[in-house]
Amino acid sequence: MDLEKVFERFGEPAKGFIKTTHPSIDGGTKAALNRRGNVLYNSGDIEGARRIFLTTGYSDGLSRVGDFYKSGGRPLDALKMYWIAPDRTKADPIIQQLSEIIRRLMNNQDDEYTENDGYTGDDE
Repeated sequence: MDLEKVFERFGEPAKGFIKTTHPSIDGGTKAALNRRGNVLYNSGDIEGARRIFLTTGYSDGLSRVGDFYKSGGRPLDALKMYWIAPDRTKADPIIQQLSEIIRRLMNNQDDEYTENDGYTGDDE
Protein backbone atom coordinates (compact mmCIF):
# COMPACT_ATOMS: atom_id res chain seq x y z
CA MET A 1 0.00 0.00 0.00
CA ASP A 2 1.39 3.39 -0.99
CA LEU A 3 0.95 5.58 2.10
CA GLU A 4 1.55 8.79 0.16
CA LYS A 5 -1.46 8.05 -2.05
CA VAL A 6 -3.61 7.19 0.97
CA PHE A 7 -3.04 10.65 2.46
CA GLU A 8 -3.11 12.68 -0.79
CA ARG A 9 -6.81 13.42 -0.40
CA PHE A 10 -6.15 15.25 2.88
CA GLY A 11 -4.19 18.06 1.30
CA GLU A 12 -0.61 19.13 1.47
CA PRO A 13 1.05 17.60 3.54
CA ALA A 14 -1.78 15.66 5.12
CA LYS A 15 -2.60 18.50 7.49
CA GLY A 16 -4.04 17.37 10.79
CA PHE A 17 -2.38 13.98 10.72
CA ILE A 18 1.20 14.93 11.43
CA LYS A 19 2.16 16.07 14.90
CA THR A 20 4.03 19.32 14.75
CA THR A 21 5.80 21.29 17.43
CA HIS A 22 5.40 24.95 18.17
CA PRO A 23 8.35 27.18 17.47
CA SER A 24 10.31 28.04 20.57
CA ILE A 25 9.39 31.28 22.30
CA ASP A 26 12.11 33.39 23.86
CA GLY A 27 11.95 33.95 27.61
CA GLY A 28 10.86 37.60 27.46
CA THR A 29 8.02 36.92 25.05
CA LYS A 30 6.92 33.89 27.05
CA ALA A 31 6.84 35.91 30.28
CA ALA A 32 4.84 38.68 28.61
CA LEU A 33 2.36 36.18 27.20
CA ASN A 34 1.99 34.48 30.57
CA ARG A 35 1.30 37.86 32.21
CA ARG A 36 -1.32 38.56 29.54
CA GLY A 37 -2.84 35.12 30.13
CA ASN A 38 -3.04 35.84 33.86
CA VAL A 39 -4.80 39.15 33.18
CA LEU A 40 -7.29 37.38 30.91
CA TYR A 41 -7.87 34.63 33.46
CA ASN A 42 -8.40 37.10 36.30
CA SER A 43 -10.83 39.14 34.19
CA GLY A 44 -12.88 36.01 33.44
CA ASP A 45 -11.66 35.25 29.91
CA ILE A 46 -10.75 31.67 30.74
CA GLU A 47 -10.67 30.50 27.12
CA GLY A 48 -8.36 33.33 26.06
CA ALA A 49 -6.07 32.52 28.96
CA ARG A 50 -6.20 28.82 28.10
CA ARG A 51 -5.05 29.49 24.54
CA ILE A 52 -2.10 31.52 25.78
CA PHE A 53 -1.15 29.01 28.47
CA LEU A 54 -1.28 26.17 25.93
CA THR A 55 0.96 28.15 23.58
CA THR A 56 3.54 28.93 26.26
CA GLY A 57 3.21 25.68 28.19
CA TYR A 58 2.63 27.59 31.43
CA SER A 59 1.88 24.73 33.79
CA ASP A 60 0.50 26.79 36.68
CA GLY A 61 -1.90 28.56 34.33
CA LEU A 62 -3.01 25.29 32.74
CA SER A 63 -3.61 23.83 36.18
CA ARG A 64 -5.72 26.85 37.18
CA VAL A 65 -7.77 26.50 34.00
CA GLY A 66 -8.23 22.83 34.92
CA ASP A 67 -9.44 23.89 38.38
CA PHE A 68 -11.94 26.23 36.76
CA TYR A 69 -13.24 23.46 34.49
CA LYS A 70 -13.47 21.01 37.38
CA SER A 71 -15.43 23.44 39.55
CA GLY A 72 -17.75 24.03 36.59
CA GLY A 73 -18.58 20.35 36.21
CA ARG A 74 -16.25 19.71 33.27
CA PRO A 75 -13.97 16.97 34.61
CA LEU A 76 -12.77 15.73 31.21
CA ASP A 77 -11.69 19.22 30.18
CA ALA A 78 -10.04 19.59 33.58
CA LEU A 79 -8.22 16.30 33.09
CA LYS A 80 -6.90 17.48 29.74
CA MET A 81 -5.48 20.65 31.29
CA TYR A 82 -3.97 18.75 34.23
CA TRP A 83 -2.43 16.19 31.88
CA ILE A 84 -0.85 18.85 29.68
CA ALA A 85 0.37 20.89 32.70
CA PRO A 86 1.50 18.15 33.87
CA ASP A 87 -0.17 18.07 37.28
CA ARG A 88 -0.57 14.40 38.14
CA THR A 89 -1.71 15.11 41.70
CA LYS A 90 -4.87 16.68 40.24
CA ALA A 91 -5.18 14.36 37.24
CA ASP A 92 -4.93 11.09 39.13
CA PRO A 93 -8.18 11.43 41.14
CA ILE A 94 -10.14 12.12 37.95
CA ILE A 95 -8.49 9.16 36.24
CA GLN A 96 -9.41 6.96 39.19
CA GLN A 97 -13.03 8.18 39.07
CA LEU A 98 -13.23 7.45 35.34
CA SER A 99 -11.68 4.03 35.86
CA GLU A 100 -14.28 3.24 38.52
CA ILE A 101 -17.11 4.36 36.24
CA ILE A 102 -15.83 2.17 33.41
CA ARG A 103 -15.36 -0.78 35.78
CA ARG A 104 -18.93 -0.44 37.06
CA LEU A 105 -20.31 -0.14 33.55
CA MET A 106 -18.45 -3.25 32.50
CA ASN A 107 -19.66 -5.18 35.56
CA ASN A 108 -23.25 -4.04 35.03
CA GLN A 109 -23.09 -5.04 31.40
CA ASP A 110 -21.83 -8.48 32.35
CA ASP A 111 -24.57 -8.83 34.99
CA GLU A 112 -27.43 -7.63 32.79
CA TYR A 113 -26.73 -9.41 29.52
CA THR A 114 -26.12 -12.98 28.54
CA GLU A 115 -24.87 -14.08 25.15
CA ASN A 116 -28.47 -14.38 23.92
CA ASP A 117 -29.52 -10.92 25.16
CA GLY A 118 -28.74 -7.49 23.82
CA TYR A 119 -28.07 -6.53 20.24
CA THR A 120 -29.17 -9.14 17.69
CA GLY A 121 -28.20 -7.30 14.55
CA ASP A 122 -31.80 -6.61 13.62
CA ASP A 123 -32.48 -2.90 13.38
CA GLU A 124 -36.20 -2.40 13.71
